[in-house]
Amino acid sequence: MKGKNVLVTGATGFTGGHLCRRLVREGARVRALVRPGRDASALESPGIEAVPGDLTDAGSLKDAVSGVQTVYHIGAAFRDEGAPRQRFWDVNVTGTQSLMDAALDAGVRRFVHCSTVGVQGEIQDPPADEEAPYNPGDHYQASKTDGERLVLQYIRERGLPGVIFRPVGIYGPGDTRFLKLFRHIASGRFRMIGSGDVLYHLTYIDDLVSGIVLCGTRPGIEGEIFTLGGPEYTTLNEFVRLVAGALDVPVPTRHFPVWPVWLAGAACEVLCRPFPIHPPIYRRRVDFFIKDRAFDISKARRVLGYEPGVDMKTGLRKTVEWYRSEGLLS
Repeated sequence: MKGKNVLVTGATGFTGGHLCRRLVREGARVRALVRPGRDASALESPGIEAVPGDLTDAGSLKDAVSGVQTVYHIGAAFRDEGAPRQRFWDVNVTGTQSLMDAALDAGVRRFVHCSTVGVQGEIQDPPADEEAPYNPGDHYQASKTDGERLVLQYIRERGLPGVIFRPVGIYGPGDTRFLKLFRHIASGRFRMIGSGDVLYHLTYIDDLVSGIVLCGTRPGIEGEIFTLGGPEYTTLNEFVRLVAGALDVPVPTRHFPVWPVWLAGAACEVLCRPFPIHPPIYRRRVDFFIKDRAFDISKARRVLGYEPGVDMKTGLRKTVEWYRSEGLLS
């Protein structure tokens, strides 16, 4: 990456921010696309240039990609129960198309697109490799599926020098998506919904970023799709046991049946929909407890040279240490 000009979208997010800082350490000149009104203070370091732009504003993308050799497209409309359905397609499909058009016009040499293993939905025969069928289960996953298909179309029909990666559940210091779960386990309030025998897979942020950089630098991989995950997957019961161990608290043992919780979630969604109220429980949250999420990363190992080095036990301990240093578990 030394001396290369790169653009990172989604730079104010967890993955995008880590990627920007890694690229700078490796000698790249990083341009970070930042939506107006977003806090870009974490990007204020030598080697990172924050430029205003929005994936839904095609005009703002032309200047952002000018003179850039590599685009890392991490930005996306992520899950938000209050977001209108169309928002996902405006950002994850139309926005991606606008960025690809700008990249082609600018002569970008590698376009790295962040998809998600969510495009494959619930895994029927785990672990799933890149050839498992599309099976999106919600608006976010469906929009990311359409976005991925569009990137493949641009690669095949318009000569976009693109590579796609699908990250498995991302975690590590700096991320708070798992904070509520950790707090419940730490306080003793956590209850497993269902048997806990479903499979679960995570990716530590440093390993993921290493894989993303490889997607932008490995020659001869245009048109390929890679699943980037951690070195292991386990059952949800074992995952909770590892979290409890990292927190140094007793392992939760109580379980609730699935369907009463699922029905309660459906009722909450209906009752909250007419009002600007975030449902306290919703059906998608129940999916965490009932759907297998395990993936085969052998293609990334073989073709990319990707080798995740942080096992789940170590990564969870590092995450807990960061939560505690920030006072987030109290």
